[in-house]
Amino acid sequence: MQIDKIRGRELDQLFEAMLSLENVEECYQFFDDLCTMNEIQSLAQRLDVARMLQGGFTYQKIEEDTGASTATISRVKRCINYGNNGYQMTLERIQEKSPEK
Repeated sequence: MQIDKIRGRELDQLFEAMLSLENVEECYQFFDDLCTMNEIQSLAQRLDVARMLQGGFTYQKIEEDTGASTATISRVKRCINYGNNGYQMTLERIQEKSPEK
């Protein structure tokens, strides 16, 4: 796991802070203080790219819909194929909670 290289007190603190958030509004408040708007949008974009890749969409369609570069799409795809299953885990949980599905 690549994250092991940076694992430590500060990262644990960040993750504990994220886990303490109780709802979407608290997430908005925390991330607005923590990140720039571009950083938040990049994180959201990567998750959306992962959702679309898992849905079988083409790079062209993903690029059109999300505005992500092919480099970003490739990086997310590499994480899906060879990463720690973080995208899959969270997307499955989001789908399970979604009232639409």
